[in-house]
Amino acid sequence: MKKLLIFAVLIICCSNSLVLSKKLKKGAHQQSSTTNQQQVTYPYVLPPLDYDYADLEPYIDTMTMKIHHTKHHQAYVDNLNKALQPYPGLHKKSLEELLASLNTLPKNVRTAIRNHGGGHYNHSLLWPLMAKKGGGKPKGLTAQAIANNFGSFETFKNQFNTAAKTVFGSGWVWAVLDKKAKLYIVTTANQDTPISKGLSPIIAFDVWEHAYYLKYQNRRVDYIDAWWHIINWDQVEKNYQKYYTKKTVINTPKD
Repeated sequence: MKKLLIFAVLIICCSNSLVLSKKLKKGAHQQSSTTNQQQVTYPYVLPPLDYDYADLEPYIDTMTMKIHHTKHHQAYVDNLNKALQPYPGLHKKSLEELLASLNTLPKNVRTAIRNHGGGHYNHSLLWPLMAKKGGGKPKGLTAQAIANNFGSFETFKNQFNTAAKTVFGSGWVWAVLDKKAKLYIVTTANQDTPISKGLSPIIAFDVWEHAYYLKYQNRRVDYIDAWWHIINWDQVEKNYQKYYTKKTVINTPKD
């Protein structure tokens, strides 16, 4: 009887320890995510992903995701911090503020913020827009806006794909809202951002070769088609609702 009692106590203790361990891990992940979400000013940090590098298989391979996140994105973060370090007057400005007013920044640091700040901003927007159980069709206000501005989701998708196919060299394809909350598809070269043109990004799609070359080589069209299987429409809807009102749409950049 004594042995059975001791055994039962041990089982309960182990079970409680396991539950506590899971809670601690979950709490650490949430704290890490919150910290990164709030880190909108210098010094910038690499945001964690909400999924594992392998979770987007077979559409984006594990190695590409790992290199893209830990090497390419990390390099943008490091170089942005390095560029900003000698300019304490810019440290309290958010990245959106910096990118929306490039022409007002010191000339010596303007290009670095445009390139590395744009790289950090664009990728930070990109990661949550992909999900393990993504795909399907748009929802809510996003679906309504697509229908109103493009007639149908298929028309929107075809125009988005065409834009992605025709980006020359490296760049991005975007679905954006203008100051009147009208939905457009635009492209930018290199790491340029829509917010530098007074537009609010809803969808970001990376067509730099480092985003797909290990798996797709020169078959950009296949990569574009695959991406629709992992797009996170819940996040797209959050982005849309964030910028929908005139009050929250990013202001036109200063001259």
